[in-house]
Amino acid sequence: MVLSHGHIGVRPLRRRDARTWSRLRAANAEWLGPWEATLPKEAGRPATSYVGMVGTLRRRARLGQTMPFALTWDGEMVGMLTVNGITWGSARWANLGYWIARSHAGRAITPTAVALVCDHLMKTTGLHRIEIAIRPENVASLRVVEKLGFREIGLAPRFLHIAGDWRDHRVFQILSEDVPGGLLARLDPPKERPADEGIDI
Repeated sequence: MVLSHGHIGVRPLRRRDARTWSRLRAANAEWLGPWEATLPKEAGRPATSYVGMVGTLRRRARLGQTMPFALTWDGEMVGMLTVNGITWGSARWANLGYWIARSHAGRAITPTAVALVCDHLMKTTGLHRIEIAIRPENVASLRVVEKLGFREIGLAPRFLHIAGDWRDHRVFQILSEDVPGGLLARLDPPKERPADEGIDI
């Protein structure tokens, strides 16, 4: 699946993205560090290489549990978005996680990518609910859900292991019936015509 809107694209993560991914992660270590998911000691050692990470994600994708994507600007990888915890049956929901290189922050890449993926998940895949959990201190990520109109549903204390400890998260959701016209339309509403446009004189 490849999705795009203007300069912004979402595509499957590829093995040949390894060099770009490594460069981005090294260049943005300080930028991303405070928001990075980590593993508690009892969970063992995380995959430390791109190949190991992609292998894990692909195994989970084959089980229908995840969808890993590269975020692109003019075709160049500048971040990642991962659909996690995909649940079917009577729940039909998933949660999203994402990161963007500091050099490309502020260009509406993340909210546009989230909108593209959510529209695909709800309209094509058939999920009913999409959730995003965000640390209360992560102002940039909070702006993403604000722009898209996700509704806050509560605070989850010590929800996720981030930057070496269990951290509280604010939890937001969007339901398919909340956005019958799609989430992308919230970012790109139709422009109103001037009052006299289209009037023959």
